Amino acid sequence: MDNIRGKTIVITGAARGIGYATAKALLARGARVVIGDRDVAVLDHAVTELLRHGQVTGYPVDVTDAESFAVFLDKARADGTGQIDVLINNAGVMPVGPFLEQTEQAIRTSIEVNFYGVLTGCRLVLPEMVKRRGGHIVNIASLAGMIAVPGQVVYAGTKFAVVGLSTAMADEFAPQGVHVSCVLPTFTNTELISGTKATGAQKPVQPEDIAAGVVKVLDKPSITHLSVPGPLRAVSALTQLLGPRARRWLAHKLGNDTVFLNYDTGARSSYEQRAQSAIGVAEKTEDKRPGQP
Repeated sequence: MDNIRGKTIVITGAARGIGYATAKALLARGARVVIGDRDVAVLDHAVTELLRHGQVTGYPVDVTDAESFAVFLDKARADGTGQIDVLINNAGVMPVGPFLEQTEQAIRTSIEVNFYGVLTGCRLVLPEMVKRRGGHIVNIASLAGMIAVPGQVVYAGTKFAVVGLSTAMADEFAPQGVHVSCVLPTFTNTELISGTKATGAQKPVQPEDIAAGVVKVLDKPSITHLSVPGPLRAVSALTQLLGPRARRWLAHKLGNDTVFLNYDTGARSSYEQRAQSAIGVAEKTEDKRPGQP
């Protein structure tokens, strides 16, 4: 059975980066894709570009607002066969830096987008999936959800939550015919790592690599956790077994102890400002060109 071709697949946060690459990969496989994003101008540009690859529509969505999310999903159902076959919870933000320097707004935005947004999406699609005993939810987490490092205190907390949520849901809903998978990328070459300096152990992967991971779990729904690159999940699991001294020694050797504390604040400022206020729909403005962040 082809779990992608002809299916209605919904992706949040898909006007850029991993979400956009995933939409493109799924269109290549014959899916009917509906993308959502809070940035209307960038969303419109993304839909225009993706239409070259297949059947796609896009609508504004604020994943932190349950009503906005529900309206978005209703539009997605109307565009397809009346049901959502796959929901990919991809929307996320990554403010970094010393924990005590994080603003209240940055902390709340991270929790609202990264965790509550995922939780809301799951709650909104699970009833219909359970009723028909079929469907797949894919949550884009991070290897930060298995290995927490300095400078990512809040981000890691939200991603640990997504990994736990996904694991528990996968086991709870498997008897009801619904699959839940969690994809865990490492450093990915998107705006989220702007201003940071990759170490030898943190060589960035590309958004297309994560998209290929999503395709893999849709082709094989029994996969609950998939890291990108694959071998890093085993490394992450072993790291969790280390004592504090060994863990900190390894983080230092890999450069993970400072990568999110020592970075180019100027190069990162634009993304940080957008990430810290990523609640609500950002409507078009006259001086904003499509595709401009």
